[in-house]
Amino acid sequence: MLNSTFATVNAALGTGGPALWAIAALSVVTLAVIAWKLWRFSHAGVWFTRAAEDRLSAVLAGRDTTGPRAPRNLYSRFLDGSITALSLPDPLDREEVARLAQIELGALRKGLRPLELIVTIAPLIGLLGTVLGMIEAFQALQTSGGQADPSVLAGGIWEALLTTAAGMAVAIPAAVALAWFEGIVETVQGRLEDTATRLFIGAKTRTPDAA
Repeated sequence: MLNSTFATVNAALGTGGPALWAIAALSVVTLAVIAWKLWRFSHAGVWFTRAAEDRLSAVLAGRDTTGPRAPRNLYSRFLDGSITALSLPDPLDREEVARLAQIELGALRKGLRPLELIVTIAPLIGLLGTVLGMIEAFQALQTSGGQADPSVLAGGIWEALLTTAAGMAVAIPAAVALAWFEGIVETVQGRLEDTATRLFIGAKTRTPDAA
């Protein structure tokens, strides 16, 4: 069963030539990158904001006096670093908070470049395979002096168009995943900016000079 499946897949890939093999490799890379990014986002805790939000509320209310805690996710790390940065003189405190945010956002953006590249080159490779296949089909037609069997010519054109369809089939899910991941990063960026703003406003309102 496994051998027959492998033979079928191998025959299908051979139909499209090297371009289809390249697209198949890109599909494997796409799945690997998407799975890795989902694991990275989950490990970073992008969907778990409750603990950091509760602690920020406690800090703003003056109830949190425990100091920095062991970082659990990116929000906790950023909050702990921002609280520590408040002890720095202005504008060093804001620069340090911005640096911490860039570190967390930079880590989240890792792996997005390969997806961008796949979205760009997968359709191009498919189109290249189609163009090469069409060239071969029309060369065969020319060689036969215009007497080629229409069914054979249609089969050659079908095989050529297969690579374009395969390239689009890889590029579309990659583009959807890329847009989703970029949206997650933008959401995290907004939350970090909101955390920093609330923290600085809270620190200023507790300053005696501001009273």
